[in-house]
Amino acid sequence: MKTIVGIFCFVLCSPALLSAQEVNKLWPDKPPGEPLEVGPEEDITKPTDRLIAGKRIIKLANVADPEVHVYLPPEEKRNGSSVVICPGGGFSILAWDLEGTEVADWLNDLGVTAVVLKYRVPTRGREVKWEAPAQDAQRAISLVRARSEEWKLNPDRVGILGFSAGGHTAARTALAGDKRYYETQDDIDKWDCRPNAAMLIYPAYLNEGDGTKLTEGLTVNASSPQMFIVHAFDDRISVTGSLALALELKKAGVAFDLHVYDTGGHGYGLRPVPDQPVTSWPNRCADWLKRIGWLKPEPKSQANVKKAE
Repeated sequence: MKTIVGIFCFVLCSPALLSAQEVNKLWPDKPPGEPLEVGPEEDITKPTDRLIAGKRIIKLANVADPEVHVYLPPEEKRNGSSVVICPGGGFSILAWDLEGTEVADWLNDLGVTAVVLKYRVPTRGREVKWEAPAQDAQRAISLVRARSEEWKLNPDRVGILGFSAGGHTAARTALAGDKRYYETQDDIDKWDCRPNAAMLIYPAYLNEGDGTKLTEGLTVNASSPQMFIVHAFDDRISVTGSLALALELKKAGVAFDLHVYDTGGHGYGLRPVPDQPVTSWPNRCADWLKRIGWLKPEPKSQANVKKAE
């Protein structure tokens, strides 16, 4: 019933959405941890809500049954790279189009397979608000690798991209090391849950207060994935979190591409805003993906598949 209500609202209340080729439930049974007792999935955007670049956004609420929505580029354009997308929303809602499906469209244009993660929300009131979303993100990474042959992907080029709270989720996933945040469920979890690269766009809650110390549990080491980070100086989520992360990456010898703009605020997604250069970040990110070799087609070999022990 929840899914039906959500789809009904999307069709009646939302602008046209990019269609996913596949929508898959994330877990074989119930998700790990405390059940999320909420109402039906729905878009809770109100007519009076602030517009982003002149347009409304979908605020998807009450996600208790997480899913992955898979967007495959045309096969002749597919380069073997894939990215799991974590929309933001303060662990209360998901900015589904602004930081989800619109991102998938952009990645598909680059030949990258996009997997939009519908992770559990709201979790803001929980003691560990990021845990359920990070569990969902790790599971999504493993699932992409498990389906890599079918989707013609390189299992060594699986990235994660997140915005705001989704950026925190992506950072938790990228920096978990060998730790999985849940008990193994099935054969999908035999596949590595660590991304090979991370893209963090105005990430939230990365540091303690306004200092240079990373939030507890965020640990960078030499095996951490390379990162692309974007933030605006005037963002209400302080830029110091991104700077603190960049410092730790530098100390560990992990390559990163950091872009800090003087203005731009928070929550712009990929929508261009006049006189705000921060909204050109997708061009910088595409340049970075090209430099690290992710936009170059590679043989779709399974020879280097990495499974978790």
